[in-house]
Amino acid sequence: MRSSESDSANPGKKNIVIIGPAHPLRGGLATFDERLARAFTEAGHQASIYSFSLQYPPLLFPGTTQYSDEPAPTDINIYPVINSINPLNWLKTGNRLKKLAPDLIVVRYWLPFMAPCLGTILRRVKKNGKTKVVCIADNITPHEKRPGDRAFTQYLIPPVDAFITMSEKVMADLRTFNTEKPAKRVTHPLYDNFGEKIPKPDARHKLGIDPNLRIMLFFGFIRKYKGLDVLFHALKILKGNPQLENLKLLVAGEYYEDAKPYEELIQRLGITDRLIMKTGFIPNNEVKFFLSAADLVVQPYRNATQSGVTPLAYHFEIPMLVTNVGGLPQLVPDEKVGLVAEPTPEDLAQKITRYFSLGEAHFLPHLRIEKKKYSWSSLVDAILSF
Repeated sequence: MRSSESDSANPGKKNIVIIGPAHPLRGGLATFDERLARAFTEAGHQASIYSFSLQYPPLLFPGTTQYSDEPAPTDINIYPVINSINPLNWLKTGNRLKKLAPDLIVVRYWLPFMAPCLGTILRRVKKNGKTKVVCIADNITPHEKRPGDRAFTQYLIPPVDAFITMSEKVMADLRTFNTEKPAKRVTHPLYDNFGEKIPKPDARHKLGIDPNLRIMLFFGFIRKYKGLDVLFHALKILKGNPQLENLKLLVAGEYYEDAKPYEELIQRLGITDRLIMKTGFIPNNEVKFFLSAADLVVQPYRNATQSGVTPLAYHFEIPMLVTNVGGLPQLVPDEKVGLVAEPTPEDLAQKITRYFSLGEAHFLPHLRIEKKKYSWSSLVDAILSF
């Protein structure tokens, strides 16, 4: 990791600070922020990331660990200085950034819990009269609502100059708070930093999966709103289909809630023989094996804004089955890039059957055309256009 906080930018180029998770924190937000920093650098700007020394108190974190054991990136300035629960730290960090006076701060917002911290930092920064603030809002209204959510989000908005959303749902939620500030919807860029697709037999050999199976993939953290239990019920229905006797569901991701109800449901439905459970955190250097091994990526969400799994599937050119909730159908044109189902076991089972009757070859040409829309340069241009 480069350590200089005051490298001189090229004449006419911008000094940009991203506020959000980054290494040694792990997960999709950190991956996104690091890739965005590289995209700004590729465009000729100077970019650094101000991340968290403490993102979540251990009591509030649902997974096993918040931290990655992978090497730190060597091409990005990352400063892990923000403590999400210490108001004195918020003032200190805000004053530090106020003095640094970057041309632009890009702040990630995904959870109302973060609003007091981020809102306070940004208020301090704005006192320099120079720095503009653009917020990338992953969520405005959280998937799992808690008391105080609306008040917290309202606190974040005043120091922000403009917003980027990645779905119409989040844009609509934003407009319930503020109708005046500029905002643009930009398609979530491809996660193209996990390596290239590898041959399916090689990926399955790496994971110990029979090359003759039909594999559906559920990828990512396991939480109720993502509907894995609904997919389990669909799998039970499909057990009666003689044309799909070799179908299995690969579950790759860490439980972010109690695993016991899922384990009991698996036993009750009698679908153990149809499952390959890899329920731990998937490190970045293994992501390509899981995507490359799949015939179909399934996102059986009960509700959604957008999903980082979708651009991941686009990058690896794996057709998708998504539910008709939030922004998912806009990202997966039905019967072209993939299929859209209602979030019920019956409809999911029907669409899974249809996918395998049509075959992968039906979807790949459309998918390869559609994925061209998902560029990081489009996101950079949208942010800088404000």
